[in-house]
Formats: sequence, structure tokens, C-alpha cells
Amino acid sequence: MKRMIIFLSFILFVYKTSAQTNQPYVMVLGVAQDGGFPHLGCQKTCCTQAWANPKLRRNVTALAVVNPQSKQWWLLEATPDIKQQLQDFQTLTQGQYPYLPNGIFLTHAHIGHYTGLTQFGREVMNTKQLNVYVMPKFKGFLEKNGPWSQLVDLKNINLVQLDTIKPTLFGTIDFQALIVPHRDEYSETVGFKINLGGKKILFIPDIDKWSKWNRNIIDEVRQVDYAFLDATFYDNLELNNRPMNEVPHPFVSETVKLFEKENASTKSKIHFIHFNHTNPIMWQPQAKQKLIDQGFNIAEQNKSYQ
Repeated sequence: MKRMIIFLSFILFVYKTSAQTNQPYVMVLGVAQDGGFPHLGCQKTCCTQAWANPKLRRNVTALAVVNPQSKQWWLLEATPDIKQQLQDFQTLTQGQYPYLPNGIFLTHAHIGHYTGLTQFGREVMNTKQLNVYVMPKFKGFLEKNGPWSQLVDLKNINLVQLDTIKPTLFGTIDFQALIVPHRDEYSETVGFKINLGGKKILFIPDIDKWSKWNRNIIDEVRQVDYAFLDATFYDNLELNNRPMNEVPHPFVSETVKLFEKENASTKSKIHFIHFNHTNPIMWQPQAKQKLIDQGFNIAEQNKSYQ
């Protein structure tokens, strides 16, 4: 009887595991700000350990949205680390998916979010009409300015225009672009709300301040299961070589304060992401633990969220 119970328990475990892995999910492929971690030219305490130990290094922020049922996947952001990230995805999923995503969704035209597109040109992969989803101003920028225009002219990429009214649908998965305030030198800036069929994901790696948005971030977080939110800087004391108002972001300390009266369930939905190399959460275990003790989460590279 005991052996039978153990056997049935094992079968149930296998069934549950299979059912879970058959549902759409998100995989984090990078968590750092545009310059990655460690940062070019940085010889400060925040980076020296990561220069010495490759295991501490982190890729620039990107997500994979995965549908095991259709064997399709989509990439959010084309980062400078895209070569490593595509390889990591293949390794982590044991080669069960096409090497290239079914499409790439871009938030805006800052270097950490779109310059990886160069890898799809004829100098490297020479891809054929890889779908790249962008907002109208961004689309015009890529079409009119090299080297991006060459990718378009040679049909390495196929630009698909997004809007903020209709979601982009792929069966049970859809992507809704949300305009957010940011430094829009070459493009609009968007976040994405992603419906996985059963779970909802909010992805806002860059925004100036929550108070400048025409949406209430607390309400937005309440409506989703996971919220990957801008954590570029921890507080206003972090940079000593340039004015913080040149690179406005919601400080982690501000977001924590904003959500301090929310219940544990709401706080736990927040997974901070897009860390500058100076952010102590990236390199001080005690800073990371303090945030977790306050009820929040930190996005982990190469981890899946289902």
C-alpha cells in the first residue's frame, strides 16, 4: 500500500509538472540597465567583483514570452547582449523552440533596448523578415536612419506598427502597448501589458516618474500577476558624476514608499528590473535582502515566471 501511495504521488507530481510547463510563461533574460553589469569603464566597488567573477555579471534587461503549446516565443527588447540571450534561451529550453523568436517587441530607442537589431543584418545572421513590433515614430526612425534602414531595405527585419488601442494577438497571448513618459529623442516609449491566457504581466523597464504617467501604477499592478518595474536607481544619492534630473527614473525607494500601505499580495507582484550598475541591489546582498523583507521581489536572470 505504501509503495502504491508513493507511486501515485509520483504520477501526480509528474502530471502537475507537465501541466505547468505546458502553460505560457515569461523568462527573464537580463536585468541590468542599458550598459549591463559590470559597466564599461567602471572600476568602483560596485563593479570590481563582477569583473573578477563572471558568475556575477548580468545581461541588459529583456524578457522572453513563451508558448509551449504552439512552440512559439517572442522577445521583449533587442539588447546589446542579444547574442548571449538567444543562446541562453536555447540552452534553458533545451532547444525546443526556434532559435529566432517569432517576433521582437521594442519599448523605445535607447541603446539597451534596440541596438541588438544589428545582429540580424547581413554581417551576422542575415535574417529574413524577422518581425519587429514598434510604435509609429520609432518605425519612421528605423526606416530613415542607418544602419537600421539597411535592415529594412534588405528585408532582414519586417517592421510591424503597434498602437495603444488594439492589442497584438497570437492566439491566447496578446501584447498591449502602453505609452509612458520618458526621454523620447527618437521614438515613443512604451511598456507592455501581456496576457498569457491565464496570467497577466506588466513590463515597464523605463519611465520618468510614476506621477507623470496618466495611469495609476498601483491600480495597474493590482490588475496583473507579475509587474516587472523600472528599478534603475535606488535613491537620489546614487550618482556623483552627473545630475539625476538628466536621467529621471522612479527610485526604488520611491516605489517602495508608494506601495507601503498595499497588502502583501500586491507588493509581491512587483519584480524590480533594469538595475543600473550603481544600484546596491545589484551588488550588495543586504540591500537585496532588505527589499525582499519589505515584501517585494527582484527579477532573476534566467528564471521563468508562470
